[in-house]
Amino acid sequence: MAQGFPSVTVSWDRIDTWLAARAPTSLGMLAPPAEAEIEETARLLGGPLPPELAESLRRHDGVTRWTTVLPEQAPLPAAAIVERRRVLAQVAAENDGLTTRPWDDEPWWHPRWVPWAEGADGGVEVVDTRPGPHQGRLGWAGHSGGGDFTDAWPCLSALLHAVAEALHHGGDVRGLHPYLTAEGTLRWDGPGAPDAADGGESLLPAPVGLP
Repeated sequence: MAQGFPSVTVSWDRIDTWLAARAPTSLGMLAPPAEAEIEETARLLGGPLPPELAESLRRHDGVTRWTTVLPEQAPLPAAAIVERRRVLAQVAAENDGLTTRPWDDEPWWHPRWVPWAEGADGGVEVVDTRPGPHQGRLGWAGHSGGGDFTDAWPCLSALLHAVAEALHHGGDVRGLHPYLTAEGTLRWDGPGAPDAADGGESLLPAPVGLP
Protein backbone atom coordinates (compact mmCIF):
# COMPACT_ATOMS: atom_id res chain seq x y z
CA MET A 1 0.00 0.00 0.00
CA ALA A 2 1.21 3.54 -0.81
CA GLN A 3 0.43 6.27 1.71
CA GLY A 4 -2.30 4.10 3.23
CA PHE A 5 -4.08 3.27 -0.03
CA PRO A 6 -4.53 -0.18 -1.57
CA SER A 7 -2.02 -0.95 -4.28
CA VAL A 8 -2.52 0.07 -7.91
CA THR A 9 -2.99 -3.61 -8.78
CA VAL A 10 -5.68 -4.15 -6.15
CA SER A 11 -7.65 -1.12 -7.34
CA TRP A 12 -7.33 -2.09 -11.00
CA ASP A 13 -8.61 -5.54 -10.03
CA ARG A 14 -11.72 -3.95 -8.53
CA ILE A 15 -12.24 -1.55 -11.44
CA ASP A 16 -11.83 -4.30 -14.03
CA THR A 17 -14.21 -6.61 -12.17
CA TRP A 18 -16.88 -3.92 -12.11
CA LEU A 19 -16.35 -3.10 -15.79
CA ALA A 20 -16.58 -6.75 -16.78
CA ALA A 21 -20.00 -6.97 -15.11
CA ARG A 22 -21.42 -3.53 -15.88
CA ALA A 23 -19.56 -1.98 -18.84
CA PRO A 24 -17.66 -4.66 -20.78
CA THR A 25 -17.25 -2.37 -23.80
CA SER A 26 -15.26 0.05 -21.66
CA LEU A 27 -13.16 -2.80 -20.29
CA GLY A 28 -12.32 -3.73 -23.88
CA MET A 29 -10.92 -0.24 -24.46
CA LEU A 30 -8.24 -0.81 -21.84
CA ALA A 31 -5.11 -2.22 -23.44
CA PRO A 32 -3.44 -5.49 -22.41
CA PRO A 33 -0.51 -5.34 -19.99
CA ALA A 34 2.77 -3.78 -21.06
CA GLU A 35 5.79 -6.02 -20.75
CA ALA A 36 9.01 -5.17 -22.59
CA GLU A 37 7.55 -1.70 -23.23
CA ILE A 38 8.13 -0.73 -19.62
CA GLU A 39 11.85 -1.41 -19.76
CA GLU A 40 12.16 0.35 -23.10
CA THR A 41 10.22 3.36 -21.83
CA ALA A 42 12.51 3.62 -18.80
CA ARG A 43 15.54 3.45 -21.08
CA LEU A 44 14.22 6.21 -23.32
CA LEU A 45 13.29 8.39 -20.35
CA GLY A 46 16.75 7.94 -18.87
CA GLY A 47 15.67 6.35 -15.59
CA PRO A 48 13.15 4.03 -13.98
CA LEU A 49 9.47 4.82 -14.22
CA PRO A 50 7.65 5.89 -11.06
CA PRO A 51 6.85 2.57 -9.33
CA GLU A 52 3.07 3.05 -9.32
CA LEU A 53 3.06 4.01 -12.99
CA ALA A 54 5.05 0.90 -13.87
CA GLU A 55 2.61 -1.16 -11.82
CA SER A 56 -0.33 0.37 -13.68
CA LEU A 57 1.26 -0.32 -17.05
CA ARG A 58 1.73 -3.94 -16.05
CA ARG A 59 -2.04 -4.09 -15.76
CA HIS A 60 -3.05 -1.93 -18.73
CA ASP A 61 -0.75 -0.37 -21.31
CA GLY A 62 -3.03 2.64 -21.51
CA VAL A 63 -6.16 2.58 -23.64
CA THR A 64 -6.72 1.55 -27.23
CA ARG A 65 -8.79 4.70 -27.86
CA TRP A 66 -10.09 7.62 -25.86
CA THR A 67 -12.42 6.51 -23.10
CA THR A 68 -13.61 7.89 -19.79
CA VAL A 69 -13.01 4.80 -17.69
CA LEU A 70 -11.37 7.22 -15.26
CA PRO A 71 -13.03 10.53 -14.34
CA GLU A 72 -10.90 13.11 -16.17
CA GLN A 73 -8.10 11.19 -17.78
CA ALA A 74 -7.34 8.38 -20.21
CA PRO A 75 -4.17 6.42 -19.31
CA LEU A 76 -1.39 6.68 -21.88
CA PRO A 77 0.37 3.68 -23.44
CA ALA A 78 4.05 3.38 -22.59
CA ALA A 79 5.13 4.51 -26.06
CA ALA A 80 2.92 7.61 -25.82
CA ILE A 81 4.48 8.52 -22.46
CA VAL A 82 7.85 8.87 -24.15
CA GLU A 83 6.46 10.84 -27.08
CA ARG A 84 4.40 13.24 -24.97
CA ARG A 85 7.36 13.92 -22.70
CA ARG A 86 9.61 14.57 -25.70
CA VAL A 87 7.16 17.01 -27.30
CA LEU A 88 6.40 18.85 -24.06
CA ALA A 89 10.09 19.20 -23.20
CA GLN A 90 10.83 20.51 -26.70
CA VAL A 91 7.99 23.05 -26.60
CA ALA A 92 9.08 24.18 -23.14
CA ALA A 93 12.70 24.63 -24.20
CA GLU A 94 11.67 26.70 -27.22
CA ASN A 95 9.31 28.94 -25.24
CA ASP A 96 11.02 29.40 -21.87
CA GLY A 97 8.49 26.98 -20.42
CA LEU A 98 11.03 25.49 -18.00
CA THR A 99 11.10 28.70 -15.96
CA THR A 100 8.44 29.51 -13.39
CA ARG A 101 6.79 32.85 -14.22
CA PRO A 102 6.06 35.29 -11.36
CA TRP A 103 2.30 34.73 -11.60
CA ASP A 104 2.57 30.91 -11.62
CA ASP A 105 3.44 28.45 -8.88
CA GLU A 106 5.00 25.95 -11.29
CA PRO A 107 6.79 26.08 -14.66
CA TRP A 108 4.88 25.07 -17.77
CA TRP A 109 7.00 21.91 -17.80
CA HIS A 110 9.56 20.29 -15.50
CA PRO A 111 12.03 17.54 -16.50
CA ARG A 112 11.01 15.48 -13.44
CA TRP A 113 7.35 15.24 -14.50
CA VAL A 114 6.33 12.00 -16.20
CA PRO A 115 3.11 12.01 -18.28
CA TRP A 116 0.80 9.15 -17.39
CA ALA A 117 -2.63 10.17 -18.79
CA GLU A 118 -4.27 12.72 -21.07
CA GLY A 119 -7.34 14.87 -20.63
CA ALA A 120 -10.07 15.68 -23.12
CA ASP A 121 -8.67 19.20 -23.49
CA GLY A 122 -5.25 17.99 -24.60
CA GLY A 123 -3.49 18.52 -21.29
CA VAL A 124 -1.54 15.71 -19.68
CA GLU A 125 -1.73 14.40 -16.14
CA VAL A 126 1.76 13.90 -14.78
CA VAL A 127 3.45 12.07 -11.95
CA ASP A 128 5.71 14.47 -10.08
CA THR A 129 8.97 12.64 -9.36
CA ARG A 130 10.80 15.57 -7.78
CA PRO A 131 12.29 14.60 -4.40
CA GLY A 132 10.43 15.77 -1.34
CA PRO A 133 7.18 15.25 0.56
CA HIS A 134 5.04 15.58 -2.58
CA GLN A 135 6.93 13.03 -4.66
CA GLY A 136 4.49 10.81 -6.57
CA ARG A 137 1.59 13.27 -6.60
CA LEU A 138 -0.49 13.81 -9.73
CA GLY A 139 -0.94 17.15 -11.47
CA TRP A 140 -1.77 18.69 -14.84
CA ALA A 141 0.59 20.21 -17.39
CA GLY A 142 0.51 21.36 -20.98
CA HIS A 143 -2.10 24.10 -20.54
CA SER A 144 -1.64 27.81 -21.16
CA GLY A 145 -0.32 28.43 -17.63
CA GLY A 146 2.10 26.66 -15.35
CA GLY A 147 1.68 23.13 -14.09
CA ASP A 148 -1.33 22.74 -11.82
CA PHE A 149 -1.13 20.72 -8.61
CA THR A 150 -4.15 22.35 -7.00
CA ASP A 151 -5.94 19.72 -4.93
CA ALA A 152 -3.55 17.13 -6.41
CA TRP A 153 -4.03 13.42 -5.85
CA PRO A 154 -1.21 12.41 -3.49
CA CYS A 155 -0.42 9.35 -5.61
CA LEU A 156 -1.78 7.22 -8.43
CA SER A 157 -3.03 4.59 -5.99
CA ALA A 158 -5.22 7.24 -4.32
CA LEU A 159 -6.95 8.09 -7.60
CA LEU A 160 -7.56 4.47 -8.58
CA HIS A 161 -8.83 3.62 -5.09
CA ALA A 162 -11.34 6.49 -5.26
CA VAL A 163 -12.60 5.24 -8.63
CA ALA A 164 -12.96 1.67 -7.37
CA GLU A 165 -14.82 2.86 -4.26
CA ALA A 166 -17.29 4.93 -6.29
CA LEU A 167 -18.04 2.00 -8.60
CA HIS A 168 -18.46 -0.58 -5.84
CA HIS A 169 -19.97 1.52 -3.05
CA GLY A 170 -21.46 4.58 -4.75
CA GLY A 171 -20.64 8.25 -4.50
CA ASP A 172 -18.47 10.48 -6.63
CA VAL A 173 -14.84 11.16 -7.42
CA ARG A 174 -14.32 14.84 -6.68
CA GLY A 175 -17.75 15.81 -7.93
CA LEU A 176 -17.89 13.45 -10.90
CA HIS A 177 -20.31 10.52 -10.81
CA PRO A 178 -20.25 7.29 -12.85
CA TYR A 179 -22.87 6.94 -15.61
CA LEU A 180 -23.52 4.49 -18.42
CA THR A 181 -24.13 5.70 -21.97
CA ALA A 182 -26.80 4.21 -24.22
CA GLU A 183 -24.04 1.96 -25.61
CA GLY A 184 -23.23 0.75 -22.12
CA THR A 185 -19.86 2.47 -21.77
CA LEU A 186 -18.74 4.15 -18.56
CA ARG A 187 -18.67 7.93 -18.41
CA TRP A 188 -18.07 10.34 -15.53
CA ASP A 189 -20.09 13.54 -15.26
CA GLY A 190 -21.45 15.96 -12.70
CA PRO A 191 -24.70 15.49 -10.81
CA GLY A 192 -27.76 15.81 -13.02
CA ALA A 193 -25.92 14.66 -16.14
CA PRO A 194 -27.66 15.45 -19.46
CA ASP A 195 -30.20 13.17 -21.03
CA ALA A 196 -31.59 12.95 -24.53
CA ALA A 197 -34.41 15.35 -23.62
CA ASP A 198 -31.83 18.08 -22.97
CA GLY A 199 -30.32 17.59 -26.40
CA GLY A 200 -27.34 15.71 -24.99
CA GLU A 201 -26.34 12.08 -24.89
CA SER A 202 -28.56 9.98 -22.68
CA LEU A 203 -26.74 8.99 -19.50
CA LEU A 204 -28.05 6.67 -16.81
CA PRO A 205 -26.58 6.49 -13.31
CA ALA A 206 -24.23 3.54 -13.18
CA PRO A 207 -25.42 0.69 -10.96
CA VAL A 208 -23.50 0.40 -7.72
CA GLY A 209 -21.52 -2.74 -7.04
CA LEU A 210 -21.68 -6.07 -8.80
CA PRO A 211 -24.84 -7.87 -9.97
